[in-house]
This record gives sequence, C-alpha cells and structure tokens, in this order.
Amino acid sequence: MHFLYNLGVRLYGFVIRIASIFNPKAKAWIEGRKNYWSKLPDIENRKVIWFHCASLGEFDQGLPLMELIKKEHPEAFLLVTFYSPSGYLHYHKRDHRADHVCYLPLDTPSNARKFANFFKPSITVFVKYEFWGNHIEEVKKKGSQVYVISGLFRENHRFFKWYGSYFRKILGRFDHLFVQDRNSEELLKKININNTTVAGDNRFDRVIENSNKAALNPIIEEFKGQEEVFIIGSSWPADETLISEWINKVNNKVLIAPHQIDDAHILQIIERINRKVVRYTQWEKQVDCEVLILDTIGHLASAYQSGKIAYVGGGFSGSLHNILEPAVFGLPVIFGPKHSRFPEAQQFIDGGFGFSVSTTEEFEKAFNKIEANYQEISFAEKDFVQKNAGASERIMNYLTANSAL
Repeated sequence: MHFLYNLGVRLYGFVIRIASIFNPKAKAWIEGRKNYWSKLPDIENRKVIWFHCASLGEFDQGLPLMELIKKEHPEAFLLVTFYSPSGYLHYHKRDHRADHVCYLPLDTPSNARKFANFFKPSITVFVKYEFWGNHIEEVKKKGSQVYVISGLFRENHRFFKWYGSYFRKILGRFDHLFVQDRNSEELLKKININNTTVAGDNRFDRVIENSNKAALNPIIEEFKGQEEVFIIGSSWPADETLISEWINKVNNKVLIAPHQIDDAHILQIIERINRKVVRYTQWEKQVDCEVLILDTIGHLASAYQSGKIAYVGGGFSGSLHNILEPAVFGLPVIFGPKHSRFPEAQQFIDGGFGFSVSTTEEFEKAFNKIEANYQEISFAEKDFVQKNAGASERIMNYLTANSAL
C-alpha cells in the first residue's frame, strides 16, 4: 500500500506540472517550490516547532496555539508550511510570529527525508487534516512528537474505508489527536485510535482574538452612517443570485464582499443590482451609496462588526466560509444548504442563530425572523461563541505537561 501511495503522490506531482501550463493556481504551486532546498533558513541550532497548514483557513486555526507557544517559548523556531498557494500567497495578511514560512515539498520519500534531516522538528503539528505519510514517518524517525489539532473526521474519510489500512497506519503514528467533536473521537476509536482529546475548534479562539483587536473601518463606517448594514461575506455567484432580487426591493444598506474580486466578477454583481453601488476601492467621501462592494482582501473579518445580520457564502458548493467571523460580533448568520462538512453550521441551526436557505423566499423568511427576534438571537449566538472558546489553552496545557516544549 505504501508503494501505491508513493506512486499516487508522484502522479499527482506530474499532473500538477502539466496543469501549470494553463492553470494559474497549479503554476503558483510549481513556481513556489522552485529551488526549494537553496532557500532554506538558518535555524541557528534552535528548537524547531513545525506547523503544517493546508491553506489559509487552517493557518487561522493554528495561529492562537502558535501565539501561545511563542509567548511561553520565544526562543523556539516556529516553522509554518503550506500545501496550497491560497494559503502561502496570503498568510502575510495575518499577524503571526512564524520565523519561517514556506511550501511543503511534495510528499515523496526523498523530499520528506531531506526536509526532516534539515529541520529536525521536536514538535510537529498538523492543523485539522492533510496528513502526509512520508513527512510524518521521517520526522518521527528524528524523534519529533506529532500532533493533530482541530481534527475533524467523518465516516466517508478514507481512514474508515476497506482500503484505508495505510492511512490508518499514518494516524497511528500521531502522539495525540486533538479533535473538534465527539463524533470524530468515536470514529477514531472504531479503528483503535484512542489517544484523542475533544479539545474543540481553535477557530473560536481565533475569532475572539481578532474581535478584541479589530478596528472600525472608516470607509465602512461612513457608508453605514446611522443605518443598519446587512453584510454578504465571501459570496459566490450562486449566493449572489439568491440574494440580488431581495437587495433590489429593500431599503437596507448592503455590503457585499465577494470571494473572487476580479473585475469581471465585480461587474457581474453590479449588473444584477438596480441600486446605487460603489466599489470600496473607488469610495469618495459624501458619496451617495446604498450598496458597497468590498473589492479587497483582508477587510471582511473586521467589517462584520459594522453589520447587523450576515449571509456567508459557499453553502451552495459545500465549501461554506467561516461563519464564526460574523458570529463573534453577534450577527445572526444565513447560509446555503450544503454545510454537512461544517459541524458548527448545524450547531448554529440548533441554537437558533444560524439559518440554512435554498431559495430567495427562504432567505426572506429567515431574514424577517431574525429581525423580529434580533436581541434574543444575537445574545444566544455571542454566548455560544464564548462558551466554545479555549481549545488552544487546553492543547497548550497538554503540550506543556507531556511534550518536548
């Protein structure tokens, strides 16, 4: 099975190279790994603590624990790797204390061996998922303790399939797995993985930390004035189609932050709206504006504090964006129907402050229900976020007592 895994990894690398000819993301994946071994940092005999993140969302999940580690052990060398360009190309927009950030080399035995021989991490942390077998095996050989944080497992994952023996072996190499929920813990127990703790989701810590530091955006505040703002965050065309009809017939001020901010997409949104629309990058003081399009990256999370109700995109593709970002500010959240991969979405629905919709009519019904019961819903939501915080502290306490920190 290991042979087939290595064959699959090499085949994947070959396919990415072919795709890079015409696919910008694949090209970035290849370009970012060029001359990899000549760009390694000087670690100066420091203790290396390695965090691997698939993309930017996982980086956000890992940041609170990284901050705690650097606070307690500032002498440590904090290494962060990304697999996806969407993480590596945007991590610098976050406040972080990483000493070195780079791509993870393709998980071939030789790459993993060279990587482990150079960095020799004493602690390795994989955030949420994406467990690379050769890299894990090689750092284990070097004496690294290996952990998962914010782990989330579902029954359809390959670990629980008849063909998943090699992937179960990978999980068996972890010293401890900190998972988000009881369901993940129970699934792991069924395959004899018992070194688990239900620590929760580190994203709760992250959004609380961000909310405490978030500054009001002067442009958004000027746009808002004395009125209430409905915020559409990380929207995709399917989300915009659902809501545009409602936007055109109400008086509410609306801020739209699309996931893709290329000109073609922005113009497509503007064409759908029959109200006075202004792009954030073209804002001028005293402008008469009813709909503001946030055509930038990095402003949305703090913008939520200026809103009252939020719609979060991605729920029509099964890739729901972070609903905790508006929730920490008490904005009840509406989202699309495909959210089974995100347990917090069902928790929001069960708590009465999350609303899943499939049609414009369902959206309007949810919006009106929120308006009629706003204070009660908002209070319950903020209380839920606070009660689910603390995963990073729990993990840090364990690492302090049981690891090489």
